[in-house]
This record gives sequence, structure tokens and C-alpha cells, in this order.
Amino acid sequence: MELQGIYVPLVTPFAADGAVALDALESLAHSVLADGAAGLVALGTTGEPATLLPNEKRQVVEVCARVCREHRATLIVGAGGSDTRQSAAALDELAGVADAALVPVPPFVRPSEDGVLAHFAHLAERSPVPLVIYHIPHRTGQALGGGTLRRLRRMPGIIGAKLATGSVLDQDTVELLGDLPPGVAVLAGEDAFLVPLLGLGAAGGILASAHLATASFVELLDDWDKGNLAHARPLGHRLTALAQAVFSEPNPAVVKAVLAAQGRIPTPAVRLPLLPASEAAAARALARLSALAE
Repeated sequence: MELQGIYVPLVTPFAADGAVALDALESLAHSVLADGAAGLVALGTTGEPATLLPNEKRQVVEVCARVCREHRATLIVGAGGSDTRQSAAALDELAGVADAALVPVPPFVRPSEDGVLAHFAHLAERSPVPLVIYHIPHRTGQALGGGTLRRLRRMPGIIGAKLATGSVLDQDTVELLGDLPPGVAVLAGEDAFLVPLLGLGAAGGILASAHLATASFVELLDDWDKGNLAHARPLGHRLTALAQAVFSEPNPAVVKAVLAAQGRIPTPAVRLPLLPASEAAAARALARLSALAE
């Protein structure tokens, strides 16, 4: 499979009683795919997987898989963790369900870079679905050098990487995007850096902000691919401003606040240790969203 386009890492909506609002999840999944998203990411960071029970995770994946099948869209499921053996077992459960797995660099343990390579080699060899590396050092505590990234991208079974390194100017990112092998793609993993990463060769992004402006993000990518920079640049500025507002407080609190204000999910609730977005943060995001339509 080829990674190309805008992928929405779905929030997990909660009902007033705290249960997962599966109907709202299904409606949200349909709406973003109808607006042009190339696919969904279930159980990504934005979906609060660390706070979901095993049966809730299964329900979320089942809903997303059903909707993706109806739209003939790609489903990527977040899987993996610090333990290689348990990560491999989680990947086994995706056979026949997902098109790919989004697997983070092992968090918390902080292995050597050779240990990271061995971890992914073990998973890629055994996984029933291709892997997308999730590189997000500020969450995992594990930064990777350019040499390690280049070795990872050439492993059989790895089809891409989601980059959320906090910068687009570091040498490792530039070198990675400048020397991609066939069949391997890089997706922007930080919404505010989508435009500069497209300039360096990214194939799209996995973007929480795209819940709120799916069609606009798809339009931006289409303009970029067609070389319509006169339109892409100002649109990119407005979408970056929206992304900055969305991430002014811990994700996905602001996204959920806006979706709830729009009536697309029943509550803005997140699960502890996250807290709901402040009124000020929600208002800023709504204002940016309104400005986008002007």
C-alpha cells in the first residue's frame, strides 16, 4: 500500500455517563472520509488509547474498520509500546482488520538506537500488516539519529514514518526526506509543520486538526501537488493558525471542545489525567475555524 494524503487520527468520543460514544465515533468517521480524508487512524495519541479498556479499544477499531471498508479508505491502527513481545502480540490482532499499524519508537525504556532497530526488525518480520514508524521524541524520550532513521526506512515491512520531532529544520529530517526509497513515505505528525514538511517531500499528514477542517487540509495538499502555490500559501497560513490554536492545550482536549460545540460529539470530555479544554482555548480555535471560512 502507498501512504498518500490526509489521515485523521480520530478522537474517542465519550457520552455523558463516561462510556465510549460509538454512534458519534461512527458519524465522525463517515464525515471526515466524506470530506476527502485518505483514511483514519484508530487508537492514535488523539484517541486517548492509554485510558481505554481492552474491550473499548476493540469496539473503536471495529467501528473504524467498518466505516473504512464502506468508503474504501485506509485504516491505520495505533499499536505497540515499550515491550517488543507484547507489541508483536498486539500486531497479530490486526490481521484482516487494518491496512497498517502505527508503531511508536519504544517509549519510556530508552533503548539504544541498535535496540530500536532490533525492536522494529522483530516486529516487521512478524507483523501481518505493514508498519508506519511513529517518531515522537518528546513523548517517547527517545531521539533517533539520521543514520538510524535511514536504516529503519529500508527494513522490509516498513512503509513509512510519522514525524513529530518538534522541528523541520534538523539535519536528520532533511536527510530522511531527501533520500526516501521507493514505497516508503513520510507523513507530517505535527499539524503546524505540515506545510514545510510538504516542501521537503512529505506525502501528507496524520493531523488532529483535520477533524475540524478536513476538506481544507485535503485542498491544501491537492494545491501543493498541482503546484498551485498562490492558493496553497495563504491557505497553509490559515490552517497553521488553526493548528496552533488546537494544540494550545494538551491534545485532544481542544479538538473535542470544538467538536462538541459543533454538535458532532456528545461531550467534550477527556479522561484523566487529561483535563477538558479551557473556554478560552476552545474560543480561540473556534475563531480560527471561522476565519478559515472567510
